[in-house]
Amino acid sequence: MNTLPRPRDPHLLPVQDPRNRGLVPDYPDMDDLVAELVLPGGASMYVMSAMETSRELIRHSFYRYEFATVAVTHALFALEHVLAERLGVEEPLHVLIARAADSGLVTAGLAAELDRSRLLRDQLARGAASSAALPPLRAVASVRAVFEAVSLLLRPAPAGPTAEDGGGAGLARLWEEHRRAPFPDGFRGVDVGGVDLVLLDAEVAGLVRRELSGGLDDGGIAVLWRCIAALDMIVPLLHEEYCASYFARLRAMARVAAAPHTPAAT
Repeated sequence: MNTLPRPRDPHLLPVQDPRNRGLVPDYPDMDDLVAELVLPGGASMYVMSAMETSRELIRHSFYRYEFATVAVTHALFALEHVLAERLGVEEPLHVLIARAADSGLVTAGLAAELDRSRLLRDQLARGAASSAALPPLRAVASVRAVFEAVSLLLRPAPAGPTAEDGGGAGLARLWEEHRRAPFPDGFRGVDVGGVDLVLLDAEVAGLVRRELSGGLDDGGIAVLWRCIAALDMIVPLLHEEYCASYFARLRAMARVAAAPHTPAAT
């Protein structure tokens, strides 16, 4: 239902959406809000158009609150296009985001932020969320994450990676990062989607230690893949920033540990 009154005179200039009062004093001040959303160089016309449109939707959310949420979903068009080109695969967006994190193209924390936007898009498509889901400030943060990811993905691929860099050494680095990170405050004893977060964290940690110290047997590999499936389910459901980043990194580490045990394509 449209909650905004319609202007009586069609020639009247648009007015600020009352839901945005307190955001900025006037429309020109929206420039400061979107100033850091700088279009990356080297992008295709399609990507540039989608990203510029998302930025302008946020600017015009001064007049219509829902434009902020629409801006996030529009930015994801650019992200999905760039991810598919960089990775050379056509997969659903959540798979592309996970692949980019696993490959080190984006950080685990950035991947978690992107996946939250993807989840919102899917909820909108199912009618489980409304176009007024995000206030403009939150939309700016989500669109900023897309701009950052696209900029990273458009960088030239590093030359000459070795097998060791993506294998044991990469897993050892991820393990050290994870080992030093404290478990998220307030999430001990919490289960998400029927998954106990502490137990999942401990199980993946034990499997990674076994992989680093000599390799997993068939039973361990099967358990690891079940853990990855659980992480794929819960990470998009985590809305607290640090917790989402923590478990996104855990998922990336689990995927690197599982990579040597992925069956070859036939």
